[in-house]
Amino acid sequence: MTNSSQSDSAIVSIPEEPGAQMTFFEHLVELRKRLINSLASIVIGSAVGWFVAPHFITAMARPIQIALTQAGYDGKLIVTNPAGYLNLLITTSIYIGIVMASPWILYQIWLFVAPALYKRERSAIAGFLFSTVFLFLAGIAFGYFVSLPYVLHFLVKITNEGPVKPLFEIGQYFDLILLILLGLGLVFELPVLIFFLSLFGIVTPQFLIRNFRYALLVITILAAVLTPTPDALTMILFMSVLVALYFIGVAVSWLVVRKRNQRQAAGAEAH
Repeated sequence: MTNSSQSDSAIVSIPEEPGAQMTFFEHLVELRKRLINSLASIVIGSAVGWFVAPHFITAMARPIQIALTQAGYDGKLIVTNPAGYLNLLITTSIYIGIVMASPWILYQIWLFVAPALYKRERSAIAGFLFSTVFLFLAGIAFGYFVSLPYVLHFLVKITNEGPVKPLFEIGQYFDLILLILLGLGLVFELPVLIFFLSLFGIVTPQFLIRNFRYALLVITILAAVLTPTPDALTMILFMSVLVALYFIGVAVSWLVVRKRNQRQAAGAEAH
């Protein structure tokens, strides 16, 4: 019985081996390889994006065309210089190339850092990468399908009430929607931010709930900044989503703290 207990203790106390160690020069060679692979994927993705760009531009222009048509205007956007549409095609192709290459780029990052990590850390980072991409895409989807129709309808309505005729330049329009979509994509990363703050012991679920009134003030300011219109309904919609993300972050924080407490308890029992 004593031998069995000693054997079990030995098994518990064996540290998990990290990945293979590399020299500084080997790290530089590996980094160079990953950067070349990432840049090559962006070039290939941009080449494919050139053929996809016209369809993508058509899809992105649809919300403003609908808003203009509903207000009784021609749904066409305008360009103010002969190369305007060509520049937009090139820029859009590069954006599409980066998006298409992003899974491969994340995989290259993973290959670079994974050898130095423990098995448990590898699983955590894999989940982190998946969650980050998913939440970012969810933010963009929310912006396109929910936020943009409200925002563009309001902007066209305000323009329609003034002594002007709306002629929206396509480059400026794309700058606006990219600001909205990328802003929402980043805002949707709030649970990931809370995950890291909880992981390093900076915040706890109790702290987040206790200070929710301050978080609500910050959320209100963010909603006012991210909402390019003074429309109260749109701002409330933004706030509702941000509050939901905050409480998802609280749940994530609770899971992180609970896991850490269980690990500490298991370590105390082992000793």
